[in-house]
Amino acid sequence: MLTVSQLARQSGISRATLLYYERKGLIEAASRGQNGYRWYGKDESERLQQILMYRGLGIAVTEIKLLLDGKDKTKRKQILIKQLSRLESEIQSFRTQQKEILGLIEQPQLLEDEMIGKDRWVEIMQAAGFSDDDMHNWHRQFEKLEPDAHQEFLESLSIPASEIGRIRNWAKE
Repeated sequence: MLTVSQLARQSGISRATLLYYERKGLIEAASRGQNGYRWYGKDESERLQQILMYRGLGIAVTEIKLLLDGKDKTKRKQILIKQLSRLESEIQSFRTQQKEILGLIEQPQLLEDEMIGKDRWVEIMQAAGFSDDDMHNWHRQFEKLEPDAHQEFLESLSIPASEIGRIRNWAKE
């Protein structure tokens, strides 16, 4: 049996994330000790791995609950198809972003040190038609696929370390 902290560490997530999943009804402790400690067993560990797999696919927590508890194969298929559609939309958005970045590369004066800061970058993205949600998705995918490169990119915009931390945490949500 594992405690909250042990299961979280074993799974590579924070204790707070595991407790969040519990609050949302995705997982529950196998038992509680007299001291109130939660104890998780093999079944809960396997369930958490399923949750993390679905989260890795970008599926929302509310939908994960339906996938884990649902016996309705039609609903399961609908959720997965809906996510596939969302991913296709994001891919199209990334292709648009790639074109914008290529356009920037062709303008070397914009790439000089500190010429493009956070505010200017946001203006460029907005001018390219990106909404706040599109930019959040962009950061989320960048953080998920290339966390080190995301950090370097944010630093290149001369963003303070504390704000970079907030952006990266926001992108992980």
